Amino acid sequence: MTDRYMPGFGNDFETESLPNALPQGQNSPQKCNYGLYAEQLSGSPFTAPRGTNERSWLYRIRPSVRHTSRFTTYEQTTWKTGPNLSDANMPISQLRWDPVPMPTGKVNFIDGVHTMTTAGDVHTQVGMASHVYVCNAPMVDEYFFNADAELLIVPQVGAMEFFTEMGRIRVAPNEICVIPRGMIFQAVPLEGEARGYICENYGAKFTLPDRGPIGANCLANPRDFKTPVAAWEDKETDCQVQVKWCGRFYATDIGHSPLDVIAWHGNYAPYKYDLDTFSPVGAILFDHPDPSIFTVLTAPSGEEGTANIDFVIFPPRWLVAENTFRPPWYHRNIMSEFMGLIHGQYDAKEEGFVPGGMSLHNMMLPHGPDVMGFEKASTVELGPVKLDQTMAFMFETRFPQHLTDFALGLETLQDDYIDCWKGLKKRFDGTIEGNWD
Repeated sequence: MTDRYMPGFGNDFETESLPNALPQGQNSPQKCNYGLYAEQLSGSPFTAPRGTNERSWLYRIRPSVRHTSRFTTYEQTTWKTGPNLSDANMPISQLRWDPVPMPTGKVNFIDGVHTMTTAGDVHTQVGMASHVYVCNAPMVDEYFFNADAELLIVPQVGAMEFFTEMGRIRVAPNEICVIPRGMIFQAVPLEGEARGYICENYGAKFTLPDRGPIGANCLANPRDFKTPVAAWEDKETDCQVQVKWCGRFYATDIGHSPLDVIAWHGNYAPYKYDLDTFSPVGAILFDHPDPSIFTVLTAPSGEEGTANIDFVIFPPRWLVAENTFRPPWYHRNIMSEFMGLIHGQYDAKEEGFVPGGMSLHNMMLPHGPDVMGFEKASTVELGPVKLDQTMAFMFETRFPQHLTDFALGLETLQDDYIDCWKGLKKRFDGTIEGNWD
């Protein structure tokens, strides 16, 4: 892996797997070395401002027009795309699930994607979808690209390798990777079974959030993002390229591997990030900063300060605030929050929210600590405490997240989740001390 990738900031990279495969001084010479084809992959309009203009030049064995033939449609019944309003006609509610079971038969990464929620409209390139994946088999002579969205992948069990056009990315639990829109890849679970989460981003690409008054340091630092070095395969066997385009799935059969890029340079590339390198900031006297201080990546919406998606984590950190209720407070807001737990405990829900589990708190629906979390936080003796061995995350969007039939029909849906707040009793008795018995 190379490093110092700055999502959305226009920095440039170059890498080659054969010497002198990269042209020097120009992008498209009349004849490329090794008989390669020059091809540009653009992730933004040609006239986008320099700081947000994203494109990479690929030098490959065959141009990508040879990586497709006549397309046929096929059904991918568990992967849904917004708007998806016909599924899951149920009353609104706060929801939580235990982990999705591992597959019993052989299932690869693409077939193992199951959509939990959709939001927005892929046709107008706004919104997102939240998925869980479970797989136990490699993609063999099968390749995939998503024309609708970039994919933010969050492993929870088992490491994965994503062999992309621009090289290999190995990503393990507590790491994430992002595969750009339109990039061909093949996925292989490296430890037998694998499970994790996916945020499918229909809108503007993920980028680093502005730090505002925080200043130049902390949160996610650009030096910790890594891109792959060039890698390729030259095989001539029957292969299939699968495509997701406007919510539908297509396949085309070809006689060779499409992962044939010998060298590339540019700034439109897949990347990975180790969540342990996130440097949190927080209160050092009293009260709470907003949870936005834990934003790793944001996909802007065009309305300043209101994201299409925020990817937020809740990492290990010290709690030191005086005379403060330290877990996340009770709240309602305009954002819709899909949460997952990679490992450990979440401090506001020490029971019921387990690694591999999920919760959904849609826009303006109230949520916060359960009874046990409230009682413990209200009575504990305050001193410096480190939250350790934990990593939760949130896909947060300004759009309502609509459930799928799969999510509603999961046997792991906790029917009694709403009861976790049932024991929050009235403590008001007209006195300033209140009734804390």
